[in-house]
Amino acid sequence: MIRTLLISLTLAVTLAACGPISPELAAKQCEEQARSAAGPTGQIGIGVNSDGRVTNSIEIGISSDFLIGKDPQQVYESCVRRKTGEAPIRPLEL
Repeated sequence: MIRTLLISLTLAVTLAACGPISPELAAKQCEEQARSAAGPTGQIGIGVNSDGRVTNSIEIGISSDFLIGKDPQQVYESCVRRKTGEAPIRPLEL
């Protein structure tokens, strides 16, 4: 009895996690994906660690959407529709 209840509860939680997300969260996540489609992204970091040594890092990202030339607006809209089942709640601003 308890085992069946636990399995049912686990299944319900798993299925709920696969459902649509809020339009606001989808817009935020999809804007990042559209930025990646617009061009290479990157970060540069410089700091000092606890030993007093200078540290640095460089990160560059290139998405497959950028490489194949997808339109960032189209990437954004299809991403939001896939995540929410609805049209975007706000326009894409890069």
